Amino acid sequence: MLLPFVYEALPSRVVFGAGSLQKLPEEIDRLGATRALVLCTPEQRAIGADIVVMLGARSAGVFDGAVMHVPAEVAAAARERATRVGADCCVAIGGGSTTGLAKAIALTAKLPILAIPTTYAGSEMTPIWGITEGGVKKTGRDVLVLPKTVIYDPVLTTSLPVGLSVTSGINAIAHCVEALYSKDANPIISLIAEEGIRALASGLREVVKQLGNMDARSRALYGAWLGGVSLGAVGMALHHKLCHTLGGTFNLPHAETHTVVLPHAVAYNAAAAPEAMERIARALGADSAAQGLYDLAASLGAPVSLEALGMRREQLDQAADLAVQNPYYNPRPVTREGIRRLLEDAFEGRRPATPVTRSVEPQ
Repeated sequence: MLLPFVYEALPSRVVFGAGSLQKLPEEIDRLGATRALVLCTPEQRAIGADIVVMLGARSAGVFDGAVMHVPAEVAAAARERATRVGADCCVAIGGGSTTGLAKAIALTAKLPILAIPTTYAGSEMTPIWGITEGGVKKTGRDVLVLPKTVIYDPVLTTSLPVGLSVTSGINAIAHCVEALYSKDANPIISLIAEEGIRALASGLREVVKQLGNMDARSRALYGAWLGGVSLGAVGMALHHKLCHTLGGTFNLPHAETHTVVLPHAVAYNAAAAPEAMERIARALGADSAAQGLYDLAASLGAPVSLEALGMRREQLDQAADLAVQNPYYNPRPVTREGIRRLLEDAFEGRRPATPVTRSVEPQ
């Protein structure tokens, strides 16, 4: 029997396909913008400069200071630049760091965002923002920060190294996973999330064999879009709380942290969300959701331990303490003891020990 639910579609325009970057000028015109500030990381300055050339008179220049976790001081500098050059929109090209910076600008300056993902981050499809200040990452939800237009061009992802392709893709899988057991879960998003996991897993398995495989890249980017849609439509749970804590407080790399933590967060929730576990396992072609996620990461050469990311054992207690403060909704009650054990498993990189999940036919 279907449980009662509320489904609210978020307004956004998606332009998908190889070569779709060439449609950028007309998409800027469609927004009614004339002074676009291009945002990127220092490493992507060259492609940011290419976007400026493509936009011509529509460009207000480049801000290339985007970094992980959107430090408050970087957000302030970007807002000041946008005001100084008279920007009337932001073009964010890159991954979650760049999109996050655009959201920080939009949150206060109310500038529309056109996002051009070059990774599988998925944040371009969500109204969720995050800013790190004083070693703590604060997040919120506001439709003001949802990009108005997203251009998905798989060609732009071919420059992603294999390692970042994998961890970025598993980060997107995490969006789908948490949507399945969210407080706001509903049948439509569950269908989208399961398809997203399936597309990402199959695409990533081919990408590691042939980095330039455009069909695999397209499937992975399609899956990342579905992951962003899923996360944008519903709330976050334990996995994202842990990753925000680890990333914001200990400066661990975003996608890699999601990759390591995900199987353990799923194992923690397995008994409390059996239908979600069945969907995850089915999409992966595995018997167990948690073990399937761990095995996927390991088989693709991704890191599987927090220790490998530079976390120290003596930081685990602090992380557990922070994670249970103002916890997100979670299907299983969050306890300090349970989270400490979860973090220990993730630190060591242990394969989760979970019951076998029975495979079921799609509903």
